[in-house]
Amino acid sequence: MLEVLKQKFGSAILDHHQNYGDETVVVDRASILEVMKFLKQNAACPFNLFLDLGGVDYPNRNPRFELVYHLYSLPRNRRIRIKTALPESDLKIRSVISVWESADWFEREAFDMFGIHFEGHPNLKRLLMWEGFQGHPLRKDYPIDKRQPIPVMADLV
Repeated sequence: MLEVLKQKFGSAILDHHQNYGDETVVVDRASILEVMKFLKQNAACPFNLFLDLGGVDYPNRNPRFELVYHLYSLPRNRRIRIKTALPESDLKIRSVISVWESADWFEREAFDMFGIHFEGHPNLKRLLMWEGFQGHPLRKDYPIDKRQPIPVMADLV
């Protein structure tokens, strides 16, 4: 799969490695939507199941944030992990909902917990925290003892 991606997307494939039989491919964020469409529609090995999307915060690294997509091919019984880096100064990436509708809540969770904006997402709003919550609690620099305003029940409805 790696060679197919390199041939199709060239310099958009930044790095790769393989552990325990699962491939990891690092993709330039500008090409993420095109790569994801290709992976789902590739006849040789269609990754037709979106398993997960997670954010990672590396406060001492530049770019600081990383998104990790986990995909699975039901017909081929194969997994692939797609990673892309996001700088703190520009936390935007294209949504993959047009490819997998099931990415909806995963993108909302990454928005809520890390502050990553998914361009083209139809309903990008907080998922786990209330709308008045200040900050993004899975960032490594989020203060553990930060006090939050307590919402009144009417504010939550």
